[in-house]
Amino acid sequence: MNFIVDILSRFGLLRRDLDYHLLRVAMVIIFAWFGWDKWHVEEIQQLVPLINHGPLIFWTIPVLGVRGTSILLGASEWTFGLLMFLGFWDKRLGILGALGSIATFTATVTIFPFAPGGWDEAAGGFPSMSITSAFLLKDLVLLAVSFYLLKQDASRLVAARTLR
Repeated sequence: MNFIVDILSRFGLLRRDLDYHLLRVAMVIIFAWFGWDKWHVEEIQQLVPLINHGPLIFWTIPVLGVRGTSILLGASEWTFGLLMFLGFWDKRLGILGALGSIATFTATVTIFPFAPGGWDEAAGGFPSMSITSAFLLKDLVLLAVSFYLLKQDASRLVAARTLR
């Protein structure tokens, strides 16, 4: 085991804050890419069945329409991604990005049990997931990462204040 730890150390994997920075970069990329997709009505049209079954976001299509929902989601994801990116330099902005990210992934994770076609009937239904449920389940990890980044940024902000 010491051999493995030594190798990990030589490759820099034990470097302080590597996990924190990698997770932040991953979230920025995810928000940039998924946000790009949301600007296209075709993407939202594919998501309409999921949005309509989301206990926190079902209202967006009746109130905003498909195009308005597309704009709301695209702008939100790019805003949260930008705030996360700026969190590299300003932890207060990182906190805002993490809070937005938590809201985003809470909204998508809550769709999971209600997703139409979410349970593979050929495999006996619940708990056998279809690709739809699997697509939503990944957001559970992204929600956990959002909480991690929130905790890290808040802790670093508190630590910086006590040093003054």
